[in-house]
Amino acid sequence: MTPHIHAEKGQIAPTVLLPGDPLRAKFIADHFLQDPVCYNEVRGTYGYTGTYQGVPISVQASGMGMPSIGIYATELMNYFDVQNLIRVGTTGSLNKDIHVRDIVISEGASSGQSEFVNSFFDKSVGFAPIANFELLDAAVHEAERMGLTFHVGNTIGEDRFYNDYSLEDLQKLASFGILAAEEELPALYTIAAKYHGRALGILTVSNNNITGEATTAEERETSFTDMMKLALETAKQFAEEE
Repeated sequence: MTPHIHAEKGQIAPTVLLPGDPLRAKFIADHFLQDPVCYNEVRGTYGYTGTYQGVPISVQASGMGMPSIGIYATELMNYFDVQNLIRVGTTGSLNKDIHVRDIVISEGASSGQSEFVNSFFDKSVGFAPIANFELLDAAVHEAERMGLTFHVGNTIGEDRFYNDYSLEDLQKLASFGILAAEEELPALYTIAAKYHGRALGILTVSNNNITGEATTAEERETSFTDMMKLALETAKQFAEEE
């Protein structure tokens, strides 16, 4: 057990999906995993282990923001020997041509105002948090096979959901190839690098910061099933290797 995950060794699979929302974790377990067992309810961050097409997979809620996902990623990799972490969450598009419900697969995670990544290194080091190539490659091929509308590229992780970016700021980020903004991936990729594990972010566009397109809270919780299926199909490949 750890302070935030009340599970015993062996109760958590080597491959874990990380939705931020605990209710999304429950939705994934209820709708996609066979015989799911809840191993964690601490702070309402539900964790479940079951099987997907015969292979063991866990899903663990990670909360919002880099400090929160940093806690869960650290405990999962350092104490429970998890090898693969796949974030399944929402993101805000920074491109008028990346629409609500499109999928973004993050190959790299820039930081906005956050100092989370910098806290691991001397000031002379500018660490670049990136996805694991094997997970990334598998997810892209699965997305193509499933016929999904998806985009691969850099994302930006922010500490502030309500930030002060102007439209010009957002357009400048987009001009540098930033596809979308979210709040967790720089931390996740950094923790995975520290513990020599694999990590990837598979995100559904919940809103477009340029055009104003948006979805409801209920839609974000339960309707982004393409992202969930893609993550599970990707996770299955690596769970089978364990």
